[in-house]
Amino acid sequence: MSFFPFYLECERPRQMRLAEQLGLSPQDLLTILALPQNSQYNRPWRNLRASQDIGSTIKEDKDKFQVNLDVQHFAPEEISVKTVDGYLVVDAKHEEREDEHGFISRSFSRRYLLPEGIEADAVISRLSSDGVLTITAPLKAPPKGSNERLVPIVQTGPVKKQVEGSEKQG
Repeated sequence: MSFFPFYLECERPRQMRLAEQLGLSPQDLLTILALPQNSQYNRPWRNLRASQDIGSTIKEDKDKFQVNLDVQHFAPEEISVKTVDGYLVVDAKHEEREDEHGFISRSFSRRYLLPEGIEADAVISRLSSDGVLTITAPLKAPPKGSNERLVPIVQTGPVKKQVEGSEKQG
């Protein structure tokens, strides 16, 4: 029997698959072991995953408000983007389906307060072929009233290639 915990042993592939599903690398597992364990509810890997999360970013400057979301696990028809009473609301859901690990269903709902000066009718969204949903709105006059508007999603090419191409030009 090895000194290392069961999930680090190569002869235990099921535990390694579980670590991979959680998005943990072998380095993450070693870091978790090195951290002090104050209680049975301490789950240090949550902090590790949060620091690695690049799935959602918000950018606000003097000209526009922009949100980027990783929605690669959802089909375009499973995603809804709308503005409601000064908020941007993004919902995504897919029913249970089979994957390589068994069955999975996913859903999320995010709500962002639109900054002052955003006109709800000017909000646009684009979905890249590599699963990045980009929602932008130019800063203009503040929204009037409490209207709800469904924001259409425009599909584009991969975001990574677009970013790399703009860096080469500049």
